[in-house]
Amino acid sequence: MRERVLRAVDCDEGTQAEVAGRFGVSLRWVQKLLQLRRETGSAGPRPHGGGMPAKFVGSGLDRLKRQVEQHPDMTLQDLLDWSGAQASIMAVERALVRLGFRRKKRRSGPVNRTART
Repeated sequence: MRERVLRAVDCDEGTQAEVAGRFGVSLRWVQKLLQLRRETGSAGPRPHGGGMPAKFVGSGLDRLKRQVEQHPDMTLQDLLDWSGAQASIMAVERALVRLGFRRKKRRSGPVNRTART
């Protein structure tokens, strides 16, 4: 869509406002797209800005995996306390997801079933 909008502006198929209306985008978006192309030479999206690095990587991730395999009933808080890492419970959750562990869907107990009628 970026390329089509720029092509329409470049071919003088109307003002920037008319092109924006035709493609259903805002005038400011068209202006920012033109500015991006002027500054970088490309209309592609900018790269992701990054974010916080993972708290559990390398040997810490391996230790966490072994701990969960040996003690599968530990809670996220228990795992965080055991690890001694300066992290949050969600950091433990994300590490477990990366390791392929799935969340328990229900607590242990009898399954509720209804009889066939």
